[in-house]
Amino acid sequence: MSRAEQPSRRTVLAVAVAAAVTGTATPAAATARRTPRAADSGRARVRPIEYHGWTTAREWRSGTGQGTRVAAGHRPGLVIGAPAGRSDYTDPHTGTTATWEFATWTTPAHRLAVPATEVVASWNADTPEGTWIQVELGGAYSDGTDTPWYVMGRWASGDQDIKRTSVDGQTDGKSTVWTDTFSIDDASTGLRLAAYRLRLTLYRRPGTRLTPTVWRLGAMGSDVPDRFTVPASTPGLAQELAVPRYSQEIHKGQYPQFDNGGEAWCSPTSSQMIIEYWGGRLTAEQLSWVDPSYADPQVDNAARFTYDYQYEGCGNWPFNAAYAATYPGLQSVVTRLGSLTDLETLVAAGIPAITSQSFLSSELTGAGYGTSGHLMTVIGFTADGDVIANDPASPSDAAVRRVYLRREFENIWLRTKRHNASGAVASGTGGVCYLYFPAHPSPRQRKALAAVGVR
Repeated sequence: MSRAEQPSRRTVLAVAVAAAVTGTATPAAATARRTPRAADSGRARVRPIEYHGWTTAREWRSGTGQGTRVAAGHRPGLVIGAPAGRSDYTDPHTGTTATWEFATWTTPAHRLAVPATEVVASWNADTPEGTWIQVELGGAYSDGTDTPWYVMGRWASGDQDIKRTSVDGQTDGKSTVWTDTFSIDDASTGLRLAAYRLRLTLYRRPGTRLTPTVWRLGAMGSDVPDRFTVPASTPGLAQELAVPRYSQEIHKGQYPQFDNGGEAWCSPTSSQMIIEYWGGRLTAEQLSWVDPSYADPQVDNAARFTYDYQYEGCGNWPFNAAYAATYPGLQSVVTRLGSLTDLETLVAAGIPAITSQSFLSSELTGAGYGTSGHLMTVIGFTADGDVIANDPASPSDAAVRRVYLRREFENIWLRTKRHNASGAVASGTGGVCYLYFPAHPSPRQRKALAAVGVR
């Protein structure tokens, strides 16, 4: 993506895949992934966002399993017990057909507190070589009819068994899955998703005792009103977290098979900053595949292992969260937040966040670029309440720390509608963020997460 907004290479809900620095020309990024809908009536209303997850042994036992069992311990998870059967899978990205043993688990129906126009699933899992997982969503509409089962991701932490992938072309005429996001096709009709279930399928090579382990499965449902501007919040915190700084731009030209190289790696670069903030490190052996002349090889690794072979990019939201949770002691979710006050609550407890936003160069003072989708890391707030961000669209690691005006940042992050460089109405992410935090949060961290709807 160049400094000016460029046409999308696919039309999908707001994913952040690339950004550019001043004076640098880079490939086009994906456009925002929301379909514009009728504007909200203007009534003041509570921001309707709900994340719900399954993580405890009791919650795992509340679902319906075929061939699965609950693995107890300090971090309970779901594993293959006795496989329910075998099935063939032809990988669309390699053409290879293989037979896999499988087991399935389905959540109880979860009725949304506020019926949703969009749902994003996310998960935390370990998939040893020879295993992988599939996550599906099925739900009930507010008109009493049901959705089909939609594939929300086929995922493995590695890339030797299958190529992790989203699935295009999933629609029933009422809703569509755009890469990683379930979306009501025309929300102006009043149709909403009233309830959903998630179905998890665990796969392994036949005749082995291998198994994936899933520690967290959940989804964020929301009905965010369309708006070009959002209410301003009042500053309430002056604090900065010591988060490592990595630039995506120093990786230009590296491994172009992963979304044209580093200029499109804002999402995995941001992920790696937060992973290392929490102490996540890779061994020399794990990084041995990276050209030794490359600086920050862990960023190349993050790009490779977040890459979605269908989307052809590293900006799949749940794939980034799942990658972070492969590091020992970390868990993650994809959700939405309602204001910078929510981010202040998290930062005060020591939890940074990765935010997704789209903007013109004139809308974010000091950025020096415009973008149709970009991820950056919020690490704190100044005494005036302005946002301190580690922005990977910077020419060097040393230049990554930026201070952005609070009002500008809040609006470009939380809005759902905007005007692009050509003046056409485009979309914004409505407060999407990735949250990475300890598998066993401190009481203060747990309270802060609960305050923004995550437990």
